[in-house]
Amino acid sequence: MTSSTGAAALLVGMMLSGAGAGDAAIRRFDGKPVSAEHIEREAKRMMAEVGVHGLAMAVIDDATVVFVGSWGRRNVAKNLPLRIDTIMYGASLTKFAFAYMVMQLVDEGTLDLDRPIAAYLSKPLPEYPFYEALSGDERWRKLTPRILLSHTSGLANFAFLEPDQKMRFHFAPGSRYAYSGEGLILLQFVLETGLGLNVGDEMQRRVFDRFGMTRTSMMWRSDFADNLADGYGVDGAFEAHDQRSKPRAAGSMDTTIADFANFLAGFSRGEGLSVKSRAEMVKPQMAIRTPSQFPTLVETTSPAMEAIKLSAGLGVITFEGPFGRALFKGGHNDTTGNQAICVEKGRRCVLFLSNDVRAESLYQRLTEATLADPGMPWAWEGYRPYDRGRKLPPPASR
Repeated sequence: MTSSTGAAALLVGMMLSGAGAGDAAIRRFDGKPVSAEHIEREAKRMMAEVGVHGLAMAVIDDATVVFVGSWGRRNVAKNLPLRIDTIMYGASLTKFAFAYMVMQLVDEGTLDLDRPIAAYLSKPLPEYPFYEALSGDERWRKLTPRILLSHTSGLANFAFLEPDQKMRFHFAPGSRYAYSGEGLILLQFVLETGLGLNVGDEMQRRVFDRFGMTRTSMMWRSDFADNLADGYGVDGAFEAHDQRSKPRAAGSMDTTIADFANFLAGFSRGEGLSVKSRAEMVKPQMAIRTPSQFPTLVETTSPAMEAIKLSAGLGVITFEGPFGRALFKGGHNDTTGNQAICVEKGRRCVLFLSNDVRAESLYQRLTEATLADPGMPWAWEGYRPYDRGRKLPPPASR
């Protein structure tokens, strides 16, 4: 399929038993109808205002993918279009899919969320070279899979961000939230070293194969080369797609908008997990009171976050919005801006993938203009609307 309106319309039509893109077949978070044309028109308008090179978007309704669209280019210099099957960097959306896989291990009794990781390792954690900096601090013994998946480990986002690049605890594990990719990497280490699993293989079998994600992988594949998205930074500078050579739970996944939309739909259905484990992922594990997610170790609090019951789930963040319980997970680097948002009621989601980090400035306004804002804490996630401070025109007809 191409990246045209026709491609999106065809996909919607196939999934909705013949309903055309002009039919009121797509439902917003509030249950009202919206057309595929309106979604595409708003996406293109906002991309043009900001100069975003590439953007892909999917909509899930009642746990079914009802819209997939892509606009712009995957490589500007070569004038290559961004398509719905173009390989894009998943970034930290990897953590969401990894947590789903871990919960399958919990369902099977292979892993216990509340069993200390020490029980799975043949020797103390600091005796492994990568973790030797934790020697003398017995707090590592408090770490459990639940603590690592809920970003309450007390570790910085990554050890290389520490002033001396040495890993350390900043607070008692399990006592508060602070985003930590290092925690997810540690859980991967436990699965591979303690349980003898190959995380790349487990993700392929349990997640990607299950949901028909044929163009998704935890590491680079040579067949991705003919249709992949290169990246563009905040200044529009080009950066070639990084060919990641090994699986990394914190963020090595390559995927497509169509593939990850299939995962979101399957997750919304509860496919592949017990009812208990699926509920555990979206259950508030730890209240989040900080006014923003980054920097990760700030201790200031915000009443606004308490008001929406912002909380760490397992691999996702949860909150209470105008349509009830919702969850989200983002993925970001210097040239990537991804965001998945789901509302439990109606099993509705929106997914954005972009190879241009400037697209993040569109997400709030594009969601508001097409699907209704589910109460997403945009500022906490680090988003600043591209038009903040400007007088907005009345919304176009839907």
